[in-house]
Amino acid sequence: MNFDVNLILASLPAIFRGALVTLSLWLGGTIGAVILGFVVAVVRRYGPKSVAAVLSLCVEVLRGTPFLIQIFLLYYGGPYSGIALDPIPAGLFCLCIYGAAYFSEIFRAGFLAVPRGHIEAAECLGFTRSQMIRRILLPEMTMLVLPPSTNMSIVLLKETAVLSIITVPEMTLTISALGSQQYAFLESIFLLAIIYWGLVELAGRAGRAAETRLSRYRFS
Repeated sequence: MNFDVNLILASLPAIFRGALVTLSLWLGGTIGAVILGFVVAVVRRYGPKSVAAVLSLCVEVLRGTPFLIQIFLLYYGGPYSGIALDPIPAGLFCLCIYGAAYFSEIFRAGFLAVPRGHIEAAECLGFTRSQMIRRILLPEMTMLVLPPSTNMSIVLLKETAVLSIITVPEMTLTISALGSQQYAFLESIFLLAIIYWGLVELAGRAGRAAETRLSRYRFS
């Protein structure tokens, strides 16, 4: 079996389109998961106990089931309950929900890590709950949750490959299809691994750079 670079070069436009879909799903899914996860964490900590209990159950179910199963249930089982989504919206929705379960636990741990004395000082000063979250909890927990949040965003990046199972035209589906058409399985798998490795490295470096900048701001 020979490694043919020309096949890769000839397929660059299609690969680029697939990579754009992957990046769009990753960025959209990560942003949605962070926002939803933060809301869930706040409600679980400060909301009514009944709502917090329901959200805790949902988080445990989402964290306890594989991402692939969740995609199957939504995309193939959704029409039976009146929820019919196209591949890309279904994939984006699954990424947001799946990531939100993990981000909510990250934020919840960040809330618990803030010293109790800081919370009591804010209460003595008459801070409202929203002021306490905005001025005390958020600034102090940001440094604590940034490393695990970066890791979770990398997990979501790699999970975009699973979306090919519901025919989302992302990078894995595009490159795999090219490999099948040209019988270039070695080239396609190698290229896919290299691209994902490069994206993961960029995401990791961006997270470390953000952590360094925040630490300088914190201790300045």
